[in-house]
Amino acid sequence: MIKLENIDQAYGKKQVLKNINLEIQDNKITALVGANGAGKSTLLNVIARLIDKSSGKIFIDNKSICEMKSDEISRKLAILKQQNNINISLTVKELVTFGRFPHSKGRINKNDIRIIDEAIAYMKLEDIVNDDINKLSGGQRQRAYIAMILAQDTPYILLDEPLNNLDMRHSVEMMLLLERLVKELNKTIVIVVHDINIAAAFADHIVAMKNGEIISEGCPDQMIDEKVLDNVFDHNFCVVGYQGRKMCVYYNGEQNVEKIREEFRSLT
Repeated sequence: MIKLENIDQAYGKKQVLKNINLEIQDNKITALVGANGAGKSTLLNVIARLIDKSSGKIFIDNKSICEMKSDEISRKLAILKQQNNINISLTVKELVTFGRFPHSKGRINKNDIRIIDEAIAYMKLEDIVNDDINKLSGGQRQRAYIAMILAQDTPYILLDEPLNNLDMRHSVEMMLLLERLVKELNKTIVIVVHDINIAAAFADHIVAMKNGEIISEGCPDQMIDEKVLDNVFDHNFCVVGYQGRKMCVYYNGEQNVEKIREEFRSLT
């Protein structure tokens, strides 16, 4: 479990995280949602110790990260940031091999090769393993980066908007892959996501942030609620039921909510 206690973070006089208290449960997908500038990406970076917190405590498996060396953290926790553009020519396999650095320090052995090959196979990249990552499609490139994270072989994975630049089909495919990582490999995943319906469909726990604070958290059934979402996003939502699940319709205030609900009821 990752536990955060009273986390504050500031850039100069600007407070970007305020009194964050959070427990990230093992073997689940936790989705961070909220408007741009809510503090979601900053929170991920603070957890990964890429940004120093101003105050508070962070524990990974009951051990304070202040007591952990960088290489120990990198064997516990992997993070994939929003911007992953690499300006040098690398094949998919070379990129995935980077994931073993915390373990091998650049001296790859047979066990490392096995883990690299397993990560490539798990992400179904065998056919493009020798391709330049800069020439891949958005979906292929994102899968290659996830394979690199898999090769790092950490129990905790932090993903900052991994669905960026992916179309609907590839976004769903990516989330299905993340579900498999949790169910089959016992990973714990924290993901920043903007599509609230993706969070509703795939997350076990949703954490809503606004102005640097956690203003609400709970299971999807609790969080996919019009009042909760209106408060988080300062926008009108209509929550409807479809095939046994809650989902959101974004609408302007002049639309008839009951009419929207009736149209969805006719589909079920």
